[in-house]
Amino acid sequence: MRAGSGQAVLAGVVTAVVGFTSAFAVVLTGLRHVGASPAQAASGLFAVCVTMGAGCLWFSLRYRRPLTMAWSTPGAALLASVAAPHGGYAAAVGAFVVAGVLYLLTGLVSPLGRLVARIPSSLASAMLAGVLLGLCVEPVRALTESPWAVAPVLLTWLVMLRLAPRWAVPVAFGVVLLVVLLSGSLAHVAADDLVPRLTWTTPHLEPGTALALGIPLYLVTMTGQNIPGVAVLSTYGYEVPFGPALTYTGAATVATAGLGGFSINLSAIAAALCASPTAHPDPDRRWIAGTTTGVVYVLFGPLAAAVVAITNAAPAGVVAAIAGVALLASFGTAAATALADEHDRVAAALTFVVAASGVSIAGLGAAFWALVAGAVLLLVTRRSHARG
Repeated sequence: MRAGSGQAVLAGVVTAVVGFTSAFAVVLTGLRHVGASPAQAASGLFAVCVTMGAGCLWFSLRYRRPLTMAWSTPGAALLASVAAPHGGYAAAVGAFVVAGVLYLLTGLVSPLGRLVARIPSSLASAMLAGVLLGLCVEPVRALTESPWAVAPVLLTWLVMLRLAPRWAVPVAFGVVLLVVLLSGSLAHVAADDLVPRLTWTTPHLEPGTALALGIPLYLVTMTGQNIPGVAVLSTYGYEVPFGPALTYTGAATVATAGLGGFSINLSAIAAALCASPTAHPDPDRRWIAGTTTGVVYVLFGPLAAAVVAITNAAPAGVVAAIAGVALLASFGTAAATALADEHDRVAAALTFVVAASGVSIAGLGAAFWALVAGAVLLLVTRRSHARG
């Protein structure tokens, strides 16, 4: 092994461990909210771990760059914020297919990607911030409902933010495991619950759900993950094969939607862990970190059933608390971006409050109407500025 390769391998392991433990609770919360059973949610977690791990391996090896992939955390947060889909979980799976087809088309048809990139960042970020708000307040609610279980988790998270911010959520999850163990809840977990398995649900294409969930899922993933992921890697001097990457993520999402694979994408925040000099002093050797990340993600897949069993055994509110604190940084970034441009601020504020309202009109969810309302107001205000 060349000098520094061990450092790259360690960076890849850290990326995968932090990426998984920091957001799996959001994924499970989102899948359960749209109607998935525990077995279906475990299957979904299994599916996205394997497909994003395979993507990390293929693209890092093929292009010799630290090209990493992840599940769509904003997408999972969106699932957790929408109204229960008409048609149940099968309809939600149909919306996953719609999102996957849109990723695939974006990868194959370049103008579509450019069109998405032209969506004002203020509106896209405001929609994402509104979607995240409901989950971010959950730790406060959980603390009032189960203080003895939630307080140690939040206190640990707070201390780790001071000592090692990157590990704040993973270490807090370790405390969740301790809380579950001390509560005696694990006694109710059967050995069969720990066995990894994939569960197929035939997608049902329900037009209202496809429009209310599939398109917003596509948009928050593109604007919150894929486009920022390209930007992060470019800051370290890496060109991203955007078309092939989107083609893969779209095909993988369509193929695994029935297994619960709701969306994978280019990694954004975690991408920096593999692409920065801390992964390897030589930029041409950082692909090792990307491939290692892929291997570890694939290995995490079979653990999905055990993770679901343990989180189901956790006291009420604990998993919601972990999901909420995991999303606080994303919420802060989205809110700051949304309100940064003074000229777009009112339109962004309207987008935010509509998205946060959780309303459903004509079968279409708040995320869809948030973009419509914000776009209309932005169009009006920009025209008035032009006349002035």
